[in-house]
Amino acid sequence: MLITQIKSRNFSIFINAQQLNKRITELALTMSKDVADKDPLFIAVLNGAFMFAADLFKEFDFPCQISFVKIASYQGTQSTGNITELLGLKENIEGRHIILIEDIIDTGLTIKHLLEEVIAKKPASLRIATLLLKREALKIEINPEYVGFEVPNKFLIGYGLDYDGYGRNLKHIYEEVE
Repeated sequence: MLITQIKSRNFSIFINAQQLNKRITELALTMSKDVADKDPLFIAVLNGAFMFAADLFKEFDFPCQISFVKIASYQGTQSTGNITELLGLKENIEGRHIILIEDIIDTGLTIKHLLEEVIAKKPASLRIATLLLKREALKIEINPEYVGFEVPNKFLIGYGLDYDGYGRNLKHIYEEVE
């Protein structure tokens, strides 16, 4: 078992890079069937979703755009429950087909806040793509249209996910080990 240490905590590989790439390709194929003819706008949530969004976006061979928003609710290893919008959406999305791209949905509070913001701008349609879904951690009911992996309520890092800013660069997703 390969152990990686981040800030005195130990992590082992939970989802390897090959599994990630395979699942992202599968998600892209499904999404393409749904939106290829709709000139979609993908909105990725920074910082965590940047790797997932980049790899997913490279799989599309149809006209589409991508934009980024930055909102945060994490401090250390826990969601604070407080949403802070740091960088907002600049594009006019009224009448556009929107797919929100998240790295992970755990409590659901961050994506709920983002959904409210986007719905207020009157898109033609709105879908959610998340690499990881922690269904057992949800505090609200949310059912993303596209889910890479359903994962247990464990602390994960890597592939965009971080621990106080560290670990985003790792090509695998790691879980904390005792």
